[in-house]
Amino acid sequence: MSQSHRTVTPERFDAVLFDLDGVLTDTAKVHAACWKKMFDAFLRNRAAQTGESWQPFDIDTDYKRYVDGKLRYEGVRSFLQSRGIHLPSGDPSDPASRETICGLGNRKNELIQEVLATDGVEVYERSLPFVHHLRSVGMRTAIVSASRNCPAVLAAAGIANLFDVRVDGEVAARLHLAGKPAPDTFLEAARQLGVEPARAVVVEDAISGVQAGRAGQFGLVIGVARKGEADALQENGADVVVADLSELL
Repeated sequence: MSQSHRTVTPERFDAVLFDLDGVLTDTAKVHAACWKKMFDAFLRNRAAQTGESWQPFDIDTDYKRYVDGKLRYEGVRSFLQSRGIHLPSGDPSDPASRETICGLGNRKNELIQEVLATDGVEVYERSLPFVHHLRSVGMRTAIVSASRNCPAVLAAAGIANLFDVRVDGEVAARLHLAGKPAPDTFLEAARQLGVEPARAVVVEDAISGVQAGRAGQFGLVIGVARKGEADALQENGADVVVADLSELL
């Protein structure tokens, strides 16, 4: 695609809406590992009880197809449905030991919090100048993340001050917003910023995220393919695909 189509300028757009994990911070692999640890323990225990064989959670296929970019409980439900497993929804207050959709989601959340507390967060340093540039030319910025740990990740990364608005898993739950691939969280961020979707850019690394950007009829959807998934991002709605946001400067 020509460079003119890749330029994000104040003349064309008023705001840029960023996903966090995999776009600005390298926490996607940590999330994937925690999902695998939680699901494998659940599947192994279930197989021991039923006498059935079990297939481990696969990061390369299951994570990207059923979990990546989705709200936590929706990710749990989506993956279990792919395995023909149906659990009661439960309640967000369920303990991590309870075998409900919420209980399993809370179990994964405990794992990610342990990692954040002990290992911190790695930032894609080459991508941050793009965010600084946008703000220097007067464009507004927002973080749109499915994670309820978004504030902790932003704080650990030291980048919370780079965004005017945050719409994360907690906000989505409070406002009853559907998660990606529905466009609701991105549309809410645009509403809070006071910009029209056609004048806003969505930046995502997940298939569900670019699908959400396309469904919301945003002015430009940028896919970030850090692991060579450019074709899949384009096929699902990305107008432009880059390996790193530094390519947009």
